[in-house]
Amino acid sequence: MSTASEQPGDQEQQHIVSSDDDVNGANAEQAARGADGGTPAEEVGETAEGAGGTAAEGAAEVWDVVVVGAGPAGASAAHAAASAGRSVLLLEKAELPRYKTCGGGIIGPSRDALPPGFTLPLKDRIHAVTFSLNGRLARTRRSKSMLFGLINRPEFDAALVAEAEKAGATLRTGTAVSRVEQHGTAVPDRRTVAVVLADGETVLARAVVGADGSASRIGAHVGVEMGQVDLGLEAEIPVPETVAEDWKGRILIDWGPLPGSYGWVFPKGDTLTVGVISAKGEGAATKRYLDDFIARLGLAGFEPAVSSGHLTRCRKPDSPLSRGRVLVAGDAAGLLEPWTREGISFALRSGRLAGEWAVKVSEAQDAVDARRQALNYAFAVKAGLGVEMAVGKRMLTVFESRPGLFHAALTGVRPAWLAFARICRGSTTLPDLVRTHPLARRALHLLDERQARAGRG
Repeated sequence: MSTASEQPGDQEQQHIVSSDDDVNGANAEQAARGADGGTPAEEVGETAEGAGGTAAEGAAEVWDVVVVGAGPAGASAAHAAASAGRSVLLLEKAELPRYKTCGGGIIGPSRDALPPGFTLPLKDRIHAVTFSLNGRLARTRRSKSMLFGLINRPEFDAALVAEAEKAGATLRTGTAVSRVEQHGTAVPDRRTVAVVLADGETVLARAVVGADGSASRIGAHVGVEMGQVDLGLEAEIPVPETVAEDWKGRILIDWGPLPGSYGWVFPKGDTLTVGVISAKGEGAATKRYLDDFIARLGLAGFEPAVSSGHLTRCRKPDSPLSRGRVLVAGDAAGLLEPWTREGISFALRSGRLAGEWAVKVSEAQDAVDARRQALNYAFAVKAGLGVEMAVGKRMLTVFESRPGLFHAALTGVRPAWLAFARICRGSTTLPDLVRTHPLARRALHLLDERQARAGRG
C-alpha cells in the first residue's frame, strides 16, 4: 500500500568501512577520497561564489546537526541527534501542520521505529483487507488482531516534530534551503558545512541530514540517483456516516490494469483516502484508472476535499547516501519499498539511523573520520533497508507480469494471507519470508532463472 510520500521541501559505488575496520595511514587517506580516488569527499562541493551569505569568523553559531525537512525522516533524525545531547536545528520550508499526499498506513516496522512513548494519532485500526483484481473477484480476508493503523499526515508529522522539540531540537518553519556548501568562503573550516537558505542567510553545522523529500536539493548535492519513478494520484473523499461505517476497520487493495499498478481505499473516520499508483509516464492511463476506480466504488457522487498527486522515487542500489559531512534519509535518499511503494517505515528507520550517525560525523575531527562515519551510516542502511528493497524489487517484477498470481495467492492460499498479515504487523519481513517460505523462495528463483535466460537471449 502506498504510504510513502514524505515530501517536505520536495528529493556508494562506495567503499563500506565497518566500525571494526582499521583505517589509518594510506588506507585512511584512500577511504577519505571519493569513489574515483580523487578529491577527499569533504572538499568536494559547490564554491561559495554567488552565495547569499558569508559566515562571520568566530561569531556565527555552529550547530552540531542541521536537518533539512520535517517529515517523518527529518523529525526522526532530529529526535535521534537531540536525544544524544547535541544541538540540532530542524528546517522546514512549509508551516506546520501541512497536507501531504499519502495513504497514511502505519505498519509494524513504522510503529517499532517511533520515539519511545509516542502516541499514534490513529484514525482507524485495520482488521480486514478486501482484495480485487481490477474490480473483479473481490474477496475479504480478516484478522483477529490489528494488521496496521491509519493516520493523517498533518497530525502525524506535527506530532513527530513535537517529539523532536521535546528532545531538544530547535524548529524553524517557513525556511527554504537553497543549497549546501562544504568548501569555499562561506565555510570557515574543514569541519563545517554551510547551509544556504533561500533568503541568503547561511547556517553552519558540523553535520547535515537531508530529508527534504523526493525532489531533494540535498539529495542532488549528494548525488542520489533514482532507478524507479512512479506516479501516485489520490483523493480525500468525505462520505456520509453510513458509508464510513461500511468501511470501518477494512481497507481495499485493487490490483490494477497497468503493469505494477494498484489502487487502495483507506478509511479515516468520515473520510476515505482513495488512490492509485503506477509507473511514471502513464499519467493519462493512471488518471483514468483513478476515475474508473472511484466510479466503480460508488463514490463518484461525493466531492473530494482534496485531490493531489505525487511522484515516488526508488534509489539505484549503488547510489550514494552521503557526501562529506552530509547524509540523506527517507525520500531524499530514494528509500522506499519498490513493490508496495511503502515509505513511512523507511523514512522513520533511515531518519533515526541518519540522526545517530550524524552525531558521529559531527564529532569527526578530519575528513577521514567523517568519511568513515558516513560510510558506516550507508552500511547500516544497505544491510537492513537495502536488503528489503532488493527483495521488493524482485516482487514488483513478478507482480508486473502476474498480478493474478498474487491475487490468487492472497485470496485463496491461507499461508500467503498469513504471511501478508505478519509483514503488516512487523513480525516478519519480505527477506525473512523469502528465506523461510519454500514457495516464495522457489517463485523468485524461477524468476531469476527466466531473467538470466532472457539476458542470454
